[in-house]
Amino acid sequence: MNRKEFRELISSQDARQIIRQISLQPGTIEVTLSQAEGRVLASDIIARVDVPGFDRASMDGYAVRAKDTYLAREDRTVTLELSGKVETGHIPEVTVSKDMAVEISTGAMMPEGADAVVMVEYTREDGRNIDIVRPVSVNENVIQSGSDIMVGERVLEAGTRLTSREIGVLAAVGMEHVPVKDLIVGIISTGSELVEPGAELSTGTVFDINSYSLGAAVSECGGNVKHYGIVKDDRTLMEKILARAVNECHLVLTSGSTSAGVGDVMYHIIAEEGELLLHGIDIKPGKPVIIGIINSTPVFGLPGYPTSALTIFNEFTAPLIRSALGLPGTRSKVMAHIAVDFHSEGRRELLPVGLVRGMAYPVDKGSGAITTLARADGFIEIEPQVELLGAGQEVEVTLIGDVKTPDILFIGSHCLGFEVLVRLLPYSVRIINKGSTGGLVAIRDGIADMAGVHLLDDAGEYNLSFMERFGLENAVFVKGYLREQGLIIRPDSPIQGFEDILTARFINRTPGSGTRVLTDRNLRELAAAQGIGFEELCASIKGYDTQARTHSAVAAAVKLDRADVGIGIRSAAHLNGLKFIHLADEEYDFVVNKEFIHGNLGMVFLDVLRSKEFSSSLPDGIKTYARTGEIATSGHRNEQLKL
Repeated sequence: MNRKEFRELISSQDARQIIRQISLQPGTIEVTLSQAEGRVLASDIIARVDVPGFDRASMDGYAVRAKDTYLAREDRTVTLELSGKVETGHIPEVTVSKDMAVEISTGAMMPEGADAVVMVEYTREDGRNIDIVRPVSVNENVIQSGSDIMVGERVLEAGTRLTSREIGVLAAVGMEHVPVKDLIVGIISTGSELVEPGAELSTGTVFDINSYSLGAAVSECGGNVKHYGIVKDDRTLMEKILARAVNECHLVLTSGSTSAGVGDVMYHIIAEEGELLLHGIDIKPGKPVIIGIINSTPVFGLPGYPTSALTIFNEFTAPLIRSALGLPGTRSKVMAHIAVDFHSEGRRELLPVGLVRGMAYPVDKGSGAITTLARADGFIEIEPQVELLGAGQEVEVTLIGDVKTPDILFIGSHCLGFEVLVRLLPYSVRIINKGSTGGLVAIRDGIADMAGVHLLDDAGEYNLSFMERFGLENAVFVKGYLREQGLIIRPDSPIQGFEDILTARFINRTPGSGTRVLTDRNLRELAAAQGIGFEELCASIKGYDTQARTHSAVAAAVKLDRADVGIGIRSAAHLNGLKFIHLADEEYDFVVNKEFIHGNLGMVFLDVLRSKEFSSSLPDGIKTYARTGEIATSGHRNEQLKL
């Protein structure tokens, strides 16, 4: 065969322009959890269970009623009767009542009646009694049901690369099979001199490196590797294997036989069997490159030298694969500014952070929360001598995930309704769930674009007055939607209305939550109607002082028969297969940065919020209404402003 000279070498810029015109369309398959590492999620993962699924002890110690410990001091201990033990993995058979304690192991289910755990270090056992030397508060050393992951919560987004962190989250929510994007990349090594690693080398032969280095590189990009082995320098064999590969794969990579020598035939095969896009790039190493299309399948002919092959792959092929799978570029270290003050514990610490527009926001939810790392973009290494990282201080962040700079930063209270809105926005949104108060602080400090809030004030009004309390002159108030609040009970429960909580086992919400304020308002009205004091009425309710931090935790307590009734949102009840009795409509609203709301992103946000598509997509128990999308400032409570 005659020598074939390269066609005119093209620049790297022109080569990239050609490659950008290539379209790869991954398929979708389900793989087992053990096969999911390195793959890319094809759809959102919605939690079907709470994590944890029950209230559990975070320390070894004694499960108690917190109020029974309030007088405990080192020099004046409180003595409680020891009435049993709860081991990890067992359902408690004992109920904690006044002046009782139950020994409990780390991770064990909290027994009914207990609302805190006294660490064993702060107790002294004395036969059938224990002496407590330090008081505990409600929920101290207790991990609440659903505090890490709530049933119905979107825990991982479509397009997420699955690393060890995300695999842990998938296992935590019980995923056995995982939907992933399936981009099949075929790899063919050509050359009569090649032998498989492990075989005996003879004179003139070398081990096949490219099949394995390129295969690993494809896997690192999230692709599904299909190996076709070594093909000798025989055109008929090459044509046969290449024809098979282009019919079975989304993309085919060959290595070797790409130069202009007499024995290099890949150029001729691609040109004759399909369309040749380029032959030769003006780059070193890696000049002999072939890119073409055969039967609608892109074929990249990479150089035979391993360094050149991998260099060309990283520069030109990897971006195409990652782009097709929705992944960003490579990882590195970046400089950022920490968003809030962070007090160190006086030892070397790796602080997980989320990165948003140059700001590093701590996302640590505790050592028992798997989502801490799943939501982190990287970590800050804090030296033992550093006591405080001040807000705004520059820090170095080591990236541990695929970082996407969001168009919109949301900090506030989690809501399934807002997740629906996010899916309808044509922009990327970073969500950091820090509660209503955390969102207001983030708006005040200029960190977030918007916050989600649902706080009820003493006058019975939702949200707007809190803008005034926080002095949010840089923000506007946008009316959101309504969430149904009501009684959560088991399907066979005889409970019919709010008054029935007086004679049932009740589970309350934490002070300061909108649900707790609603509960106490109703109880005050009930106390007045019965002619007794509010405190007296509350003291008569079994479980009034037992507190849950989330709507999901309330539902879990009822589902597990640890309480007869609680108050929460309709969606939490239905997701747990429970009955719901409507009490009131809670107002979930948005506090939005003024600069953001007047920009293009803010206008699109308002359009989606007011749209019929959003209204019709909301889950059961959440609905828009006449005021959805109205705008006001803290100084214009009764005047609705038009943008």
